Parts: sequence; C-alpha cells; structure tokens
Amino acid sequence: MRTAIVGGGLGGLTLARILHRHGIDATVYEREADRSARPQGGSLDLHPESGQRALADAGLAGRFRSAARPEGEEHRILDPMGRTLVHHEPRPGSFSGRPEIDRSALRDLLLDSLPADTVVWGRRLVAAVPRPGGGWELTFHGGHRTGCDILIGADGARSVVRPLLTDVPLHSVATLVELTVEDVDRRRPDLAELVGPGNLWCVGVNRILAAQRLGDGSLRVGISLRADDRPVDSYRSKRALLDGFDGWDPRLTALVEAGDGAPVPRPIEAMPTGTRWTGRPGVTLIGDAAHLMPPVGEGANQAMLDAAVLAGRLAVAPADPHAAIRTYEEEMFARTSPIADMSARVQAMMLSPTAAADIVRFFTPRPAEPAPAD
Repeated sequence: MRTAIVGGGLGGLTLARILHRHGIDATVYEREADRSARPQGGSLDLHPESGQRALADAGLAGRFRSAARPEGEEHRILDPMGRTLVHHEPRPGSFSGRPEIDRSALRDLLLDSLPADTVVWGRRLVAAVPRPGGGWELTFHGGHRTGCDILIGADGARSVVRPLLTDVPLHSVATLVELTVEDVDRRRPDLAELVGPGNLWCVGVNRILAAQRLGDGSLRVGISLRADDRPVDSYRSKRALLDGFDGWDPRLTALVEAGDGAPVPRPIEAMPTGTRWTGRPGVTLIGDAAHLMPPVGEGANQAMLDAAVLAGRLAVAPADPHAAIRTYEEEMFARTSPIADMSARVQAMMLSPTAAADIVRFFTPRPAEPAPAD
C-alpha cells in the first residue's frame, strides 16, 4: 500500500514516524520549500494523555525530555492594572505536568527521526481524484502528479483533502495579532522579568494581551480579540492596536511597543463542534483538517494523538486499511467532540466582558466535597 500524508506539520510527521516504526512506508508531501522556510510559531504544552503519549509511541520520549522546558509551564494571569489574578508555578525540573517545547524544536525532533526521503518538500496539493481501480491521483502546484492507495489529510485549517469527505464550513471565532521581541534578556530585561520563563496573560474586556517565552531567548506576543467585521489589515499598525488598550498599565502595553517589525494579524476559525462524515475508502483526516478548534491548548496535542491512534490501527490491520480507518474515525469523533466543545466554551469565556472573573474561577481548584457521614 502506498500511503501519502499531505502536510508536514506535527500531526503528519508524528504519523509518518510511528508508521515507520511499524515498518509501514509513507511519503509526506509538504508545501513549504524546506524545514526553514518560515517560522513555526511559539511553544506548546504537551499533555501526558495525548501529545506525550504520541511521542512515546514514536519512540521519542527521551529526546522530547531533552528538548522540553518544564519551567515554561509557569503561567501568570494579570488584570489590566497589572494585578496578579492567578500564578501557577510548576515543581522545578518536573516533567509530570505539561512541559513546554518550542514548535520548531518539536518539528525538528520529528523530522530528524525520519528517513531523509520521507518528506517531499515544495509539494502543494491542488487536487485529489479517485482512480478507477481504487486509490487516488494527486496533482500538485506546478503540475507534478503521483498516485497513492491511502490518502491522509494532515494539511491543517484550509485542508485540500477535507472536501473529499465533508464540505463543512468554517466560522470565525477571533482575531489574533502577533509580534516578536528578539533577544529579550539583553534588550528588554524588564519584559523578560514581567513574562518570566513561561506564559503571561493580561485579561481585559473582550481582549487578551499574552506573551510567551521561547527557548531561543525571544518573546512571542499575541493579542486576541473578538471576531468582528473590522478588516484584518487594520491591525497591522501598533498605534491602532494600542488604542484598544487605553488605560492599561504601561508595563503591559510595552509588550506591544517593543515588538520587532509590524504586527501580523490573522483570523482564527473553527469547524462546528461534533463534525462527522461518512467514511470513504482510502482517505481520512487528522488534526486541524479533521477537527479545527479554537487554539486553547488542544490542537497540536489532539493532532499528534490522532496520528498515534491511526498509525496503531493501520499497524494492527495492514491487510484491511479501510477497516482500520473506519475504526480510527469513530474513535476520533468520540474523543474530539467534547474537547472541541470545551475549547469553544473556553475561547468564548476568554474574550467575554467578564473574562477576568471567569478565568480566575476556571483556574481556582474547587474545595473537596466533604465525605458523607456514616
């Protein structure tokens, strides 16, 4: 069986790695020209039950521990006046929680674990057509063509493979504007101290100003705003952004002012919660292509777990990949539907007028129920 994985993100690479460990060859087609073609974003926390489990299946748990930053799990939430609402500090050196790792470091870890010819760079899929005898004919930008028996869409929010299974529409949930502060310890030690080794959220009315420490010594600053009819390009000016933070503590708005270059805005979209499709032989989806949800900490983890589950099913039933795919899909639907629902509720809570109070309640442990009297 010739297996094609479209998309060389974390989900697609995890799938290729676990299949390789089971002796199943797969080719990853990635639209980027090479691994250094663009920045890979900030860091993410890998959850024990999903992302870390997938890396264990991939035989990469040890290398993950070497590259991860458990201190990056520290998390502080402030109000616009700079008052601390929540402060979570992990146990020093502990990997028992959700240690952070830069996306670029995790992607490199996965790439380095694969045979050199697994990823074909510069291949942007434009069409997939079923072949009369089964399988798929793939056409890429520039006219290159190839065939496969099994097609797996790991190609993200704007998946080209997804329409083969469902025409579900995406809907806007927020606008995210990003900036970067390079070499923060030397250039802006005040901001380095403000953010600390992990994540900082400054929660206001209908908006969040966040910052995240990366392993390369930079800060990734993100401004989350409620989705509206305002053109995305109107957020490319620092001045326009800062107008939305009038009255905030200047120590916080300094995160925007210190950004290198112009702000980079993008719309954040999601698929409807509970999206399913009727199975089709020889094709399936993983990650954002299958269940795009608001970015509140589950997307990459669920993509990697999708990869582990699908690879496991294909390895158990190599003679009947179509049955393996159907089993994977039913498991994936059942697992991700409540997670997508939770993510949608958390996203709405974070950008609400009462976000600060709601988030404090969300992160405050509830007192234990008293034991019933005998």
